[in-house]
Amino acid sequence: MALKSTVCKAQVQIADMDRNLYATHALTLARHPSETDERMMIRLLAFALNVPADDHDGALVFARGLADDSEPDIWQHSLDGRLRHWMEMGQPDDRRLSRACSRADRVTLYGYASSTAVWWAGIQNKLTRLKNLTIWQIPAAQSQELATLSDRSMQLQVTVQDGGVWVGNAERSVEINPLVLKAPAK
Repeated sequence: MALKSTVCKAQVQIADMDRNLYATHALTLARHPSETDERMMIRLLAFALNVPADDHDGALVFARGLADDSEPDIWQHSLDGRLRHWMEMGQPDDRRLSRACSRADRVTLYGYASSTAVWWAGIQNKLTRLKNLTIWQIPAAQSQELATLSDRSMQLQVTVQDGGVWVGNAERSVEINPLVLKAPAK
């Protein structure tokens, strides 16, 4: 018998001073049986850091990710069906990232494991031609601390200011300092 996804609900209040965005989102996350709390919380963080101020160009939604190789973890389609933003978590290979960049206007990757630096050193030269790709590294200690906020029902506040991110609940807060490994070509 196959294991089923665990459903987690999150009420997320976002105060992003860098983008002048203030919003509350009621999110439902399906955690795949093979997904860790850390990865699920990185998905939630990626959503909060990329959610648009409005849905005029389509909504940012959680996709099937681990359950379907043809979909990312999060994506945004415009109202006319164009794939605007494709988001991945972890350390995918260069072929997957290349396919994503050919399909979407914009691709963002969030690496979070302690092995991200080793992965990046091995893949960096293969990704130079991908002009619409942004890669962020979340320091491993910070992503592991973020995982401690995971619960089946969460009330979280996400504050972004000057590139720093604070994610907290009623009891405590975690500081996240994302590092950009690759920025899109200008």
